Amino acid sequence: MDPVEHFRTLVEGNIKGIGEDTSFKALTLNWLMAAIGHGYAQNFTWLGRPVIQVPQDLYAIQELIWTCRPDLIIETGIAHGGSLVMSASMLAMLDYCDAVDAGTVLDPRAGRRKVVGVDIDIRAHNRSAIDAHPMRHKIELLQGSSVAPEIMDQIAKLAEGYERVMVFLDSNHTHEHVLAELELYAPYVSPGSYCVVWDTGVEDLPEGSTADRPWGKGDNPKTAVWEYRKRLANEGRTARDGGKLNFDIDLRIENKITITAAPDGFLKRV
Repeated sequence: MDPVEHFRTLVEGNIKGIGEDTSFKALTLNWLMAAIGHGYAQNFTWLGRPVIQVPQDLYAIQELIWTCRPDLIIETGIAHGGSLVMSASMLAMLDYCDAVDAGTVLDPRAGRRKVVGVDIDIRAHNRSAIDAHPMRHKIELLQGSSVAPEIMDQIAKLAEGYERVMVFLDSNHTHEHVLAELELYAPYVSPGSYCVVWDTGVEDLPEGSTADRPWGKGDNPKTAVWEYRKRLANEGRTARDGGKLNFDIDLRIENKITITAAPDGFLKRV
């Protein structure tokens, strides 16, 4: 067997085995619950900005961006800006690799690829840090509710002409809000690309784990994903490109990285 194909087959076997190992999955969930108590996801940065993600999810994002090669990434929820910087840096890397392949000189500020970040409250210290970052030229900031009509009007204008779009949803985690975001933002996702819904893992935590938050078991991003996919199956939806909207939950990604804040949240448009 070709060595490249041999390794690919080996990896696929590893991923399949993880998906079938219920005891390993249970062990992972126990670890995640303990990690939450230590604020584990807050410990990491991307190019100097706090990213508030577990490293395994960052690996998944990197693979998705490299594979799907989006021109535009839309993110709801900004926090410290690390996720925006991570997305922007990957888009810059795509620009760089395109220039290498074409044998052309790269003007870092001339690339069309960009990431749009939306947050209801971009705090001054975070905005100033993002403004000072070298990736700022690839980032567009919008302040306001991610589901407000005036924000959606701006999103529509910023998305004009982009054909390969990816979406990350990570703002208010209540069922109602995430469902509204899915209805508004999922239609922007291009075929073969992803809408990633973060913190779906809230549904898997013990009752009362998020008592200090307006979301919890039965009212969270995962329940919104389930409801949205049910609506797609029963009612249908049309994408911005005029095609039919259909999303599969990409369990292969979950099985690969094992530790994730987005179980059932990696939605691939098919």
